[in-house]
Amino acid sequence: MSNNKSIHEFDFNLICEYFSSIERQGPGSPEATIQALGFIENLTDNSRIADIGCGTGGQTMVLAQHTRGSITGVDLFPAFIDIFNANVASHDLQDRLKGVVGSMDDLNFSLEELDLIWSEGAIYNIGYDRGLKEWKKFLKDGGYIAVTEVSWLTDERPEEVEKYWLDAYAEIDTIPNKVNQLQKAGYMPVAHFVLPDSCWTDNFYIPQVEAQKIFLSKYPGNETVTDLVHNQKHEALMYSKYKDYYGYVFYIGKKQRA
Repeated sequence: MSNNKSIHEFDFNLICEYFSSIERQGPGSPEATIQALGFIENLTDNSRIADIGCGTGGQTMVLAQHTRGSITGVDLFPAFIDIFNANVASHDLQDRLKGVVGSMDDLNFSLEELDLIWSEGAIYNIGYDRGLKEWKKFLKDGGYIAVTEVSWLTDERPEEVEKYWLDAYAEIDTIPNKVNQLQKAGYMPVAHFVLPDSCWTDNFYIPQVEAQKIFLSKYPGNETVTDLVHNQKHEALMYSKYKDYYGYVFYIGKKQRA
């Protein structure tokens, strides 16, 4: 089995169980979420926000605590949404935050309903360019989009990491090209910044170490589980080895008035 196996090739239920055991389903931090939010203007008590591919809601709870208005978290996995809504209740945010099961390629929002679309570590599931273009219709003119997207940090990189990422996500590209895509999709680029190393190591890979031990002990001899854990360990190793060449970048854009 290739070390480059895509996470999408594994059983969804196992993926869900594995990632449900850690607070974040992708690299990020409350500080990065708040920093990105600092570029968003004109949110009010009446604002409508969607967090697409919200997972269990680590970043959504931060969003809710630092914004006004109502937020809908959308994720494909019902188990994630169950945890999401339990987190909503524990934070006493039921009056303006809810999680719903849904697919990011078939969103149940009205045209120009939203003031802000948020998506951390998830737009790759539909593709950065496609997501930017298809989600735009749900934004009001002057509304914002804020997403994290894996990007090359250099113009050249070692062959091993280039092949690894092109196999995993062919849309990976340099920051200038990602900003250009944002603009061509009909947004004014507002800001972008690279997520720090701690978003990957401290908040994503290190918490998986204990989760992997528990997962393997729960399913002894299960080849699929072993492969999934191996896949995640390999991903962490690649990041440790090549983090100077790629990372997650927050891209913030404002929908241009038609």
